[in-house]
Amino acid sequence: MRFGLFGSAAARRGSGEFDSTEGFRDFIEYNIEAEALGFHSSFVVEHHFTGFGQVSATLNLLTWLGARTTTLRLGTAVIVLPWHNPVLLAEQAATIDLLSGGRLDFGIGKGYRYNEFVGFDVPIADAEARFEESIALLLKCWTSEERFSHKGQFWIFNDIVVEPPPFRRPHPAVWMGAGSPRSIRDVARRGFNLLLGQYASPADIGDSIAVYRAAVEETGRVYEATMVGVTRAFFVAENDAERDEALARRLSNRMRQLKLATQPDGTVLGGPDRAVGDPDKINIDSAIYGNPAEIAAGLDALARAGVGYVLLNGGGSGGGTRGRASMRRFANEIMPAFSGGTV
Repeated sequence: MRFGLFGSAAARRGSGEFDSTEGFRDFIEYNIEAEALGFHSSFVVEHHFTGFGQVSATLNLLTWLGARTTTLRLGTAVIVLPWHNPVLLAEQAATIDLLSGGRLDFGIGKGYRYNEFVGFDVPIADAEARFEESIALLLKCWTSEERFSHKGQFWIFNDIVVEPPPFRRPHPAVWMGAGSPRSIRDVARRGFNLLLGQYASPADIGDSIAVYRAAVEETGRVYEATMVGVTRAFFVAENDAERDEALARRLSNRMRQLKLATQPDGTVLGGPDRAVGDPDKINIDSAIYGNPAEIAAGLDALARAGVGYVLLNGGGSGGGTRGRASMRRFANEIMPAFSGGTV
């Protein structure tokens, strides 16, 4: 089993406790230590207008992280394409990939938070069409050796060639978030790797992996377990009370996320909460919190579901000193048993 990190930094502009590592600089130091402990990657979110101080300029943060690390893969989970100029984005992504020696894992999505679409004055109904035009342009920017022009529904570019070229050919590794069987099959059809969210149960994760694997093999490609990244909240607790406190904090954060994603008619678009049912049960079933034995049991359940790559979100710790201690205990006491001592 391979292990990476998933999460965010917090600028502390807002108030209260955030489900992320405290402070951008602390986030960088946290990831530098994670690399030394043997973690394979770090995937960083993109969010805007939250008031929580979450990461908004993901590629900027990853550029700094890439300069401070040597082996850690640099992931976006996810860049929301409908909000970005695709040519500028292609240039920025290629620059990180080039400077890092091909370490960029470019995760993309369509977006789901209503407040962000309102903030950018982008109709949420246009999200899919904008996504499709943008991804086609990104791939062309990275692979075209000749100048080209583009006149689409949302973007017009005249006689362009993107520089610099990415390090990895034909383009950086692309990951795409998905939840429904239809969208998962679409990820496989495109030849992309799959990102699965942190609230689905192990059984549902297993179903999603089965759909993706079948779709990958239908295209004639060989499926590998590391083509699917599964996000899980984790926290190595000192005792039951600390575990329960962290679970309560995670549930509160989920409710904040849902509020930001809720449209005026009450509809909530997918995002991090595709799982439906009792919030407390979903929270307990999807988080890997507790003592080392309890966490190992949670990883065993994921392994039985076919998971080979886990992206750990340490936000349940509240960040800071407790977050570092939790990560160290995971790396030293739990990870070797599942990774054979390596990643």
